[in-house]
Amino acid sequence: MKPFIDEIYVTLRSGRGGAGAVSFRREKYVPRGGPDGGDGGRGGDVVVVRSDMLRTLSHLAGRNVIAAEAGHPGAGACRHGRSGEPARIEVPPGTVVRDAHTGEVLADLTRADEAKILVGGRGGKGNVNFKSARRQAPRYAQPGQPGQECRAKIELSLIADVGLVGRPNAGKSSLLSALSNARPTVAEYPFTTREPNLGVLRRDGADLVIADVPGIIEGAHEGRGLGFKFLKHVTRTAVLLILVDLSEGNPVDTVETVLAEVREFDRSIAEKPKLVVGNKLDILGSEDELRKLTVAYPKDTVVGISVATRQGIPELIRELFAYRAGIEEGPGDANTAEPEVREGAGWRWEVAQGTRPSAGSSSGADIGSGEKSEGYSPEGHSTGEPS
Repeated sequence: MKPFIDEIYVTLRSGRGGAGAVSFRREKYVPRGGPDGGDGGRGGDVVVVRSDMLRTLSHLAGRNVIAAEAGHPGAGACRHGRSGEPARIEVPPGTVVRDAHTGEVLADLTRADEAKILVGGRGGKGNVNFKSARRQAPRYAQPGQPGQECRAKIELSLIADVGLVGRPNAGKSSLLSALSNARPTVAEYPFTTREPNLGVLRRDGADLVIADVPGIIEGAHEGRGLGFKFLKHVTRTAVLLILVDLSEGNPVDTVETVLAEVREFDRSIAEKPKLVVGNKLDILGSEDELRKLTVAYPKDTVVGISVATRQGIPELIRELFAYRAGIEEGPGDANTAEPEVREGAGWRWEVAQGTRPSAGSSSGADIGSGEKSEGYSPEGHSTGEPS
């Protein structure tokens, strides 16, 4: 099994142009045949090509230099040299090529199928191009132009719709398995996930790509745990899903720790729309911990689930696709927006004007009691009558 490699440094070189030829036509019965030196061939280009069959950059590991073929020299009888073969570098979708010294983006293979990084040198002209009435026997030709060279940084940034982050052993890999056909390693020890995993969630003909990255602990930006370099794989996601283990207690502190490390890496990731998900709702006392998250993050969607019993999974799926639909449609008119609906553990709360029903109010669902509150249907819509 090849290791997961998402960043390499390599020297790229395009081909040098072939030299023009100095040649004269020498044929029986043709005196003073004149110059007939052909042009040199063009050097090969360096091209980056997107390949949907690749998932990592491991096939480029160990390659210090990637060079295109040089152009072939010209020859007599006005024969031109063959152009050099280009160096075609296959990379996974989402790969970005930068100049290692300046940081300039040379190519972004997010949507483009291929991009030309370096152009090969032009071939030199043969002496047939320099003949004239005054200069009938030129004895010189042009050399080929040198190719281009640069030190490049090739890095992979996975393309996904949802970025799944959280502390180790929060159940991220288990949730990815429950939502998609991905089968990441699941075990009862921390840092089971050592490399990003992708899963595709399908519903009603629509696809949602989820990226699961290794667990984040406090001090990850200082190199603790597995660090936080894997967070670059969620920079292109539209939604950030923060998974919390409710059985550990202090879920608000856990979310703030994860967000603090995310901000240390890239503040723009922490500003993405967030979906806070509390896992292990089947454990006794976890309902109270979920209520703490609901109160602490009134502007974000809070969902309670249990991966083991699949409690709340359908509601989570609906929320994920609702986020995607909202992003594709774009922001609407804030004055005509309907009350926001939050789901969790099979229950729904309707939130108006930034307020949330308290735990003891009759207008909301009492999570801890396990009973439906008066005035709410099983689907969570107000009926005006006892359910």
